[in-house]
This record gives sequence, C-alpha cells and structure tokens, in this order.
Amino acid sequence: MEEQFILRVPPSIAERIERLLNENPSTSEDGCLDLSFTDDGRTGTFAIGNETFPASLLDLPGVVESYKTYDDTVLIKTADIGQIIMVREEGEPSPEGIEYRHGLTPPMRDARRRRFRREPDVNPELVQRVEKDLLNIMSGGTVDRSQADDANVERRKTAQVPAVKPDVVPTETVGGGGPERSDSDDSMENEN
Repeated sequence: MEEQFILRVPPSIAERIERLLNENPSTSEDGCLDLSFTDDGRTGTFAIGNETFPASLLDLPGVVESYKTYDDTVLIKTADIGQIIMVREEGEPSPEGIEYRHGLTPPMRDARRRRFRREPDVNPELVQRVEKDLLNIMSGGTVDRSQADDANVERRKTAQVPAVKPDVVPTETVGGGGPERSDSDDSMENEN
C-alpha cells in the first residue's frame, strides 16, 4: 500500500499549484513546493514559490479509501486515508483540536456530531470500583458487599424511571355512543 494524504488548499493556491504542475517548472515563477512541520507534527508551513502559508495536519472523522486503475475497468485499492493537511490563508484562524469536524464531501458536513455516537457519561469512581472488584474476582476472591451495595444504589439513582401507562378507557362506537360490545355480550342479554 502507498502512503497518501489529502491536501486541501484555498482556491487561489490551487490555481497556482495546477499551473505549476501543467507548466515546465523551470519557466514558472512558482518554481517549488515545500511542506514542513514543526516538532509537534500537527502544525507547519506550506511554501509555493516565495510565499508561505500556515498548514495543519488534522484527523478525518472517518477513513477514506483511494483507488487507482490501469485499464479503466478494474480498480485497485491503494491506501486508507485518515488525515488531511489544511493549508489556509495568512489571516484565517487555525482549526481547534486535532480532529476535523467535517468529512470530504457535503453529506459528511459536521459528521462527528451527526453520524457518530456520543461517549457515555461514566462516573470514574464507579469504573475504578468495578475494575477492583473484577481483579478481586479473577484472583479468586469475592466482591466486597458494602461497595457493591453502594454501586447498586448509585445505579438505581441514575436509571430512568419508566413512564406510567394511563388506565385504559373503554372506547365508544361511532354510531351508538356506548362502549364497544362483542357478540358474546349480546348472547348474554338474550338469555336473561
């Protein structure tokens, strides 16, 4: 497999890169491209010609597969791409965090919030107690009942109370105005 990344640049820089790739590099005024990162590996600079632009390495919310073909019929997978290098103009703010909120296409806009489940809110003390109990059980011991009772009380507090169902009210028929009756009710009246 190859190593690949996605380079996202503003439109003005994209035109210059396309011109540089299509023309002879020796005759172009934008003779070179350079991408360098600082020690943290997430921030850096992108240089084209004599101009430099800030760049950031961000994680994509999902993995993107890339393919290539030799005969326009068979596709061969070449890489799984999980990161994007965002080049921005000098005045634009840098993205917060290390994960890009959006995917590559419009349907993946704000993908992290819309498509993936939130991490559950878990009490760290409860997790430590359960880990301790599991290690104790695995070593041949038993669960400390006082701590188990405390955990059950806490679990009951956080559990949601199910909604109470209302009492069933008899429905009325459309024409009669009285409650619905079955054939067996009619047969009981005829016997009396």
